[in-house]
Amino acid sequence: MGIPDEDVARVRAATDIVALVGEHAALKRVGQRWVGLCPFHSEKSPSFSVNAEAGFYYCFGCQAKGDAISFVRAMEHLDFVDAVRRLADKAGITIREDGNAGRDNQKRKVFLDAMEQATEWYHHHLLTGQDAGQARDYLRSRGYDGEVVRRFRLGWAPDGWDTLCTALKLTEDVAVGAGLGFVNRRGRLQDAFRARVLFPICDPSGNPVALGGRILPGSSDPAKYKNSAETPIYSKRRTLYALNWAKQDVIASGEVVVCEGYTDVIGFFEAGVPRAVATCGTALAEEHVKLLKNFAPRIVLAFDADGAGQSAAGRFYEWERKLEIDVAVAALPPGSDPADLARSDPAALRQAVTEAKPFLQFRLERILGAADLSTPEGRARGADHALAAVAEHPDDLVRDQYVMQVAERCRLEPAALRDRLERIRREGPRTPPPKADRTPARPAPPSDDLDPRGYDGPDDPGSEPEWDPWEDGPGTGGGPRRSTSAEFRPGLEALRLAIHRPEEVGDRLQEELFSDPVQRAAFVALVESDDLGEAIDGASGPVQSLLVRLTVEEPRSEPDEVVAQLVRDTVRRELPVLTVEARTSPTAMEGAAEVARWLQDLDRHETSAEASRRLVAWLLVRAQQNGSGQAT
Repeated sequence: MGIPDEDVARVRAATDIVALVGEHAALKRVGQRWVGLCPFHSEKSPSFSVNAEAGFYYCFGCQAKGDAISFVRAMEHLDFVDAVRRLADKAGITIREDGNAGRDNQKRKVFLDAMEQATEWYHHHLLTGQDAGQARDYLRSRGYDGEVVRRFRLGWAPDGWDTLCTALKLTEDVAVGAGLGFVNRRGRLQDAFRARVLFPICDPSGNPVALGGRILPGSSDPAKYKNSAETPIYSKRRTLYALNWAKQDVIASGEVVVCEGYTDVIGFFEAGVPRAVATCGTALAEEHVKLLKNFAPRIVLAFDADGAGQSAAGRFYEWERKLEIDVAVAALPPGSDPADLARSDPAALRQAVTEAKPFLQFRLERILGAADLSTPEGRARGADHALAAVAEHPDDLVRDQYVMQVAERCRLEPAALRDRLERIRREGPRTPPPKADRTPARPAPPSDDLDPRGYDGPDDPGSEPEWDPWEDGPGTGGGPRRSTSAEFRPGLEALRLAIHRPEEVGDRLQEELFSDPVQRAAFVALVESDDLGEAIDGASGPVQSLLVRLTVEEPRSEPDEVVAQLVRDTVRRELPVLTVEARTSPTAMEGAAEVARWLQDLDRHETSAEASRRLVAWLLVRAQQNGSGQAT
């Protein structure tokens, strides 16, 4: 069932596309645009650009493009209608739908509202509830003062069967749907959390979507932590605790610290490292890493320094290679975790992050630390196991540096280890390491059918751009042409000016000045439309692609220079034809001489407005005459 066009337009106008994209990727302002790493494909240099005013994004790497609606569709795998509903909900806009079309979206909004109310109710109860005294004492014993409690909106769930559901008057559908309650064996609605300190879990925008609860010391409950079940508003594999609070420092520092627990995160914040996040009762999944790499290129693992934490770290080497991120491991003192260390020695916690070791370095130290290096046999076995880890690294220069380290630790000749390393790379280790997918991941951009207006997807999904994304070059026409000739650059710059500063060039450009057919069609679309959105909506595929791209590029030249160069190039293309005509026509000869004088004047004065005006007028007349079959 469709949504009226005017409602779709209201949703687009009300959506802050920078904030929307910022939930999935770190953006930094560069002039009038925002740039960052593309959330649709792996990259190390930013090629993703957003035009906040026009409401469009464009990736110069994979050519993903579109507006807020197509972005939500691609990121959340929604159809067009569901994406509009999602954005309408975020913007507080009521869209007109008949029947049951908006039922799911309305339920989601109800669940989010209920979770917000519950978070605030639990928080207020911790601060003022008479039965929360023991919880407050416990938090103070952990070093949490009122500022920490308020900053992280900590709460207390009373030890009652249905205290929250009764206080908020939650229906069964809302309580169960939001993960705040369940129906017990007696058929009664019961609170999901009882007698627990609560940690609200938010999405990147700061909306509470779930809760994590911890028992108090002395409780008979065997489950130390309890987390919300998955709901329509909460997915454990796509959510990280405290990312909403940490993302600003994550972006500023270029790294994110990943912990195992909520109290570890708070410990890092209190120790002066406010860029920590934690998984929510589950192992760190690839979806988490994909989300994090859009905010920062470096991930520091700060798991507990025990066997379980180190084993968990072992999974990251594949993701480091596959997702093009740098993974480091903070070496915490044995037997301590970040929450404990934050209280006893915050400087040591900060130092552990500062001195975090590259992932492969961590692996080698773990392998060699467990080896018996006191005997020749033990050193040989240790070297073999270490080389098996080194062999997985894709960079030969990095591998060789680690070979030198292994040689020094095991007191073996580097040359012999290099030969052994090459054998392992050819044949595999004697004791095979855990299997890993050695095929570098290349996440596919959104498919072309995501948006009925054609905003999503690359023009050439298999292409590997090899040009500077901030310079005009291959693909600038938006179609199959891949010319790098400079003759097309003034046309692109003129279109940028027509989009971003139309008042300065609107009456000085003519379609005859654009030699490239796609650029010319783009200019005509702009002239014949009331606004940019209408021009993009009505354009064909290559023209639409070019227009969307140019909305995120700023003009780099002054209008006088651009118009003069366009005119100069266009006239020079006509002069050879005019010279041939001049051989048989005295009138044409006089015209050619006059045009040559105007062109010389334009070259001499660079941006002579009068010469430019005369030449444009001449080109228009010539185009009309050629169109009617008359001689010049």
